[in-house]
Amino acid sequence: MTAVLSMMDWWSFFMHFASLSLLAIGGAISTAPDIHRFVVDEQHWLNDIQFTSSIALAQGAPGPNVLFIGLIGWNVGLNAGGGFASGWTGVALGLWGMLLAMTGMLLPSTTLAYFAARWGHHNRDLPAVRSFKAGMAPIVIALLFSTGWLLTGSHDNPAKDGPLWLLSAVTMLVVWKTKTHILVLLAMGALLGALGWV
Repeated sequence: MTAVLSMMDWWSFFMHFASLSLLAIGGAISTAPDIHRFVVDEQHWLNDIQFTSSIALAQGAPGPNVLFIGLIGWNVGLNAGGGFASGWTGVALGLWGMLLAMTGMLLPSTTLAYFAARWGHHNRDLPAVRSFKAGMAPIVIALLFSTGWLLTGSHDNPAKDGPLWLLSAVTMLVVWKTKTHILVLLAMGALLGALGWV
C-alpha cells in the first residue's frame, strides 16, 4: 500500500496523536478505535490488516502496550516512502512516522501526568480527588471494551465472527475472575488461531 503525505499531513498526524495522548486514560490501547478511524477510515494511510497487525505484534511483544503506536507510525511512514522496495527512503520515512507518533502520544500525557500526579499526591485527601479517581474507572473500562470490539470484528467475515466473539468473551471473563497470566491467554489464542479455529 502506498500513501502520499504532505508536510501538513505529517503535522495533522502528529497533532492527532498529541490530542489523543490526553485521552489515553487506561493506556494508549484505549485510543485504538479513534486511531483506526483516523489512519484507516478517513486518511487511508493504512489498511485494516496493517492496523490490526500493528496492535497484535505490539501486544505479543514484551514491553509497554504503547509500542503499537510506534508500529502504526512506522507503517504509515513506510507506506508514505513506498515500502521496503524504495530502500532507505522507505526506512527513513518509517522511522520519521514512528518518531512523530510516539512523540505525539507520549509528550502531552507525560507532561500532564507529571504535574497532575504531583498535585494529586499533595491533595490526595480532598473529596474531589477521590471522586475523580473513582469516576475514571468506568471510562477506562468502556474504552478498553471498544478496543476489544474493534479488534474482534476487524475482518468483516460473519462466518468467522462467532468463534472470535466467543473467544473474546471467555478471555474477558478469565481476566476478570481469575489471576491467569496474560501470556497464557495470548498463547492459547495463538494456538487456536494456528489451528484455524478462530
